[in-house]
Amino acid sequence: MIFRSPYPERDIPETPLTPFVLARARALKDKPALIDALSGRTITYEQLYEAVQRVAAGLAARDFRKGDVFAIYSPNVPEYAIAFHAVSLVGGIVTTLNPLSTAQEAGHQLKDAGAKYLLTVPALLDKAREAATAAASVAEIFVFGTAEGATPFSDLFAEDGREPPAVEIDPHADVVALPYSSGTTGLPKGVMLTHRNLVANVVQVQANELIHEDDTLICVLPLFHIYGMVVIMNLGLCMGAKIVVMSRFDLESFLKNLQDYGVTLAHVVPPIMLALAQHPSVGNYDLSKLKTRFSGAAPLSEQLARACSERLGCAIRQGYGMTETSPAIHLTPSQADWSKYGSIGQCVPNTECKIIDVETGASLSYRQEGELCMRGPQMMKGYLNRAEATAATIDGNGWLHTGDIAYADEDGHFFIVDRLKELIKYKGSQVAPAELEALLLTHPAVADAAVVASPDEEAGEVPKAFVVRTDAAGAVTPDELMAFVASHVAPYKKIRKLEFIDQIPKSASGKILRRLLVARERAK
Repeated sequence: MIFRSPYPERDIPETPLTPFVLARARALKDKPALIDALSGRTITYEQLYEAVQRVAAGLAARDFRKGDVFAIYSPNVPEYAIAFHAVSLVGGIVTTLNPLSTAQEAGHQLKDAGAKYLLTVPALLDKAREAATAAASVAEIFVFGTAEGATPFSDLFAEDGREPPAVEIDPHADVVALPYSSGTTGLPKGVMLTHRNLVANVVQVQANELIHEDDTLICVLPLFHIYGMVVIMNLGLCMGAKIVVMSRFDLESFLKNLQDYGVTLAHVVPPIMLALAQHPSVGNYDLSKLKTRFSGAAPLSEQLARACSERLGCAIRQGYGMTETSPAIHLTPSQADWSKYGSIGQCVPNTECKIIDVETGASLSYRQEGELCMRGPQMMKGYLNRAEATAATIDGNGWLHTGDIAYADEDGHFFIVDRLKELIKYKGSQVAPAELEALLLTHPAVADAAVVASPDEEAGEVPKAFVVRTDAAGAVTPDELMAFVASHVAPYKKIRKLEFIDQIPKSASGKILRRLLVARERAK
């Protein structure tokens, strides 16, 4: 059977992303759009509109053309939105990099994406240079602020009066964002999201009345991630909300900003929810303006949702999605229903979902567990230069296979119960087991390796490695191997647990049987 949204179908404007998101910016004039949480520096909606126009003109003057790729390798700053939408306006493609990425990781993404320009911050400039050198395609490095050896981002602001060129954009075909995701398996791949994909998802999410014009949002979740990019930045700006931007999460600073800026809607992930539910510092701040907390990017348990709601006295809502779906597929209703806590909610409008038997592919009914599949206008165009991976994710009938095991109740509320896919979610960040396994196998003491998700109360999941040692391994320790991996990857990808094992379970074709290792881990 096919499940649909309880909300009516929505008209999706046939328009490029930026004119849609900033349609009301000039009318909002002096209303704050983006506020730097640390300094209080503010960009109004009119200033945002004008800055996007000027930077778009500046990019065009530097021969940045439709289809060119512009990479942003930066923590959250208010100007992130200016750069993103200036590139979008001239028909370019933004590829966003995790600021925790190593130079090697960043270089791989820049090369794969074919990035022409790279924008970073002074603190990351050395890594950015190394990554750009490895990529070869990068013609120039820009930097927020100033730093020797890079062009200031402010240089892209064209002289007043210069208009950006009119660019013909096909919303259905033209890609605007290229975030990287491991999908259901394998190494990170470029996810091609079109203008229509992102416009559609903004319309779909707003049908659930998540954000209102009088809301003040806190943007502590990273803008390189599809959650921050679409659900906070683009939806927030489209609705005319005020967005307080934090460059990194620190609990005391987060609580102080919630209080001082009168935040009404906080987008969070389960580890932040855990802190809000348990940390004693929460009681030291006035959070009375906070009406809603919206959790996404990783599963939120019923117990944690209840504890957090009861402590702060505000609504808890949850969503579910993937980078490949722009991201939202499900949202919980605006009115809390305690009997549904632990649910990811119902389908967003204009979206079809079904549960299929993982062995036969047959469609299942209520309360039967199987793989969650979806179809809708928010679904990616495909993986960049990865036709086989695209075909493995989107079947011949247009259904995208999420790789998550779920069931739906009689009211159309969905519940995630397991993960078919290999991806590990550490505090909401994606970790690809294949990447860590390949790295482990370069160590002379490792004969074979498999990495799986291990449950963790704070992080949700942590990467755990099962390692078969070589005959010459000697006295190598788990700590030594974990330190080896940590020296080559971003901090969130570090292996947190390691166990030696005699043999990695594999199928007749040689595929790692991760489910056996996962079951072994959960049985402990």
